[in-house]
Amino acid sequence: MTSRYTIHQFRGDLFGGLTAGVVALPLALAFGVASGFGAVAGLYGAIALGLLAAVFGGTPSQISGPTGPMTVVFASAVIAFPGNGSAILAVVFLAGVFQIGFGLLKIGVFVRYIPYPVISGFMSGIGVIIILIQLHPLLGAPSVGTPMEAVMQLPQALSVVDSYSVILAFITMAIVFLTPAKISAVIPSPLIALLTGTLISIFCKFPVEVIGTIPATLPHLSIPFVSPALLSKIIPMAMALAVLGVMDSLLTSVVADSMTKTKHDSNRELIGQGIGNIAASIIGGLPGAGATMRTVVNVKAGGTTRVSGIIHALFLLSILLGVGEYAALIPLPVLAGILMKVGIDILDYRLLRMIKRVPRPDLAVMLIVFIITVFVDLIVAVGVGVTLSSLMITYRISKQLEVDIQGVRHEEWQRDLEKTLEEETDFGIRTLSVMGAFFFGTTAKMQDQVSKLMGTKVVIINCLDVSFMDLSGFFALSEMIDRLKFENIKPIVVVREGIGIRERMLKMGYHDLLGVDGIQVDYNAALHLAWDYLDEYKD
Repeated sequence: MTSRYTIHQFRGDLFGGLTAGVVALPLALAFGVASGFGAVAGLYGAIALGLLAAVFGGTPSQISGPTGPMTVVFASAVIAFPGNGSAILAVVFLAGVFQIGFGLLKIGVFVRYIPYPVISGFMSGIGVIIILIQLHPLLGAPSVGTPMEAVMQLPQALSVVDSYSVILAFITMAIVFLTPAKISAVIPSPLIALLTGTLISIFCKFPVEVIGTIPATLPHLSIPFVSPALLSKIIPMAMALAVLGVMDSLLTSVVADSMTKTKHDSNRELIGQGIGNIAASIIGGLPGAGATMRTVVNVKAGGTTRVSGIIHALFLLSILLGVGEYAALIPLPVLAGILMKVGIDILDYRLLRMIKRVPRPDLAVMLIVFIITVFVDLIVAVGVGVTLSSLMITYRISKQLEVDIQGVRHEEWQRDLEKTLEEETDFGIRTLSVMGAFFFGTTAKMQDQVSKLMGTKVVIINCLDVSFMDLSGFFALSEMIDRLKFENIKPIVVVREGIGIRERMLKMGYHDLLGVDGIQVDYNAALHLAWDYLDEYKD
């Protein structure tokens, strides 16, 4: 039975949606300018994604729109396809398609397994990229497209600093950083900064760069078609954008859950985000994701259902159609000041405060991802980070694997029985006990033990303490068995019942490899079977 939608809920959604829209307005304009695609593209993206993600998404109180990380990736597409609007928007379109695919395949849950050092290095790198790129409009210099370009041209920008731009930027930054929380809760500090900086610029007639004409009309609908030859460049960017949007949105969903005491549907959220980004591409808008700050503002103002997200989008639409001509007067240094705050807020202070206590391998991954993000490529950064983290995890787990040819230690009676059997049989029966995950990272250690078993007649491979075995583990075990049989040694494998290893071994042909009784689930029975085999050797 569904609960009724009450007037009290509508009042909360109305205030929440309007407040989130007020916060979103300056950010949408700023992200649009920062992307190189135009301020109106930021508004288009905020409207399309904000509306459709609210309707189709899986987090009722979440507000979606352009975000800093998504804008940075989108800006790289703008640089990669200069003047080719269809190719740029095709990146967004395909990213939305990928996100819908992720949701349909129900892989939203796997986002939580991305290692934290990778997320930390990537997000801090995004923050630094925003800061570096906004330094130039802050100083009154022409905008740059990449952080490397920003660093290389910084001396030139410092040599021709425009005092009017710096004054506006610092007034803006003072407002967004220093506005008391009580005031910002009523009127968001970015909006105060936007209005104040723009009015100062107009009345004092500051000769600074402004946004320029913003069409106060509805956008044209156009599906971005591109040449198949460009797909090799478009698809990796689209995948990076999609994955980043997934991370951004689902992390925001977790924040919304903690504030509203609800539980989001991650796979539905991905579908909603995908639909929203597809729509954004069709109307020429920026891509986006669940926006943490706007979601928090919405919830604190009373928004609890999808209606708040819809109201937020309709508010931005009314702004576009009503005051677009006035938004053209907003100075670029003011937007740069607002984005400076965004970039600084994205930095991962949680890890930075603990930097002396973070394990060195994790810190190394974070720094490598950070450097590659800022100075090389966002896609490469995530790929390298995940790969390095996976290798380190593999190494750590492989170090935990124990292979003991002296017998099992977890039960005294087994150890005593093994000792007796080994002594009485002059080590004709040996045991090889494996403890830990048996996977591709640990197979080498297992193979190294085989040479120590030469001269033995029967080997019991005790895997009772193995809880997991991947394909590499199964193949390594079969290779070991083949080698033992080649040396005329009878292998017996003991596995724990009920965890699926025995069933998978049978499906993979171990029954033919080991014989009818070569796979045992009872260790005592395996020891007695080994004795019987030894008697057969004597006969």
